[in-house]
Amino acid sequence: MKKRGMEKWMRNEFTAVIERDNGWYIAYCPEIPGANGQGRTKAEVRRSLAEAIALILEDRREDGLRGVPRDAVRERVVVR
Repeated sequence: MKKRGMEKWMRNEFTAVIERDNGWYIAYCPEIPGANGQGRTKAEVRRSLAEAIALILEDRREDGLRGVPRDAVRERVVVR
């Protein structure tokens, strides 16, 4: 059952902290330790950070599933 106003699914949204440093933009994501990006423009730094976040999450998923017993049930959980 959906509550009114809760129809939209939560997307993978994270915080990007962006700073200027000698002609470059640098960014990090406080929710994902180790996720950093850089670029000459804000668009570039956001893309770079998004790629870093995706790589880290993919690696963590693979690492977390290593050694899971073959008979274990794997299901997706959706956060709204």
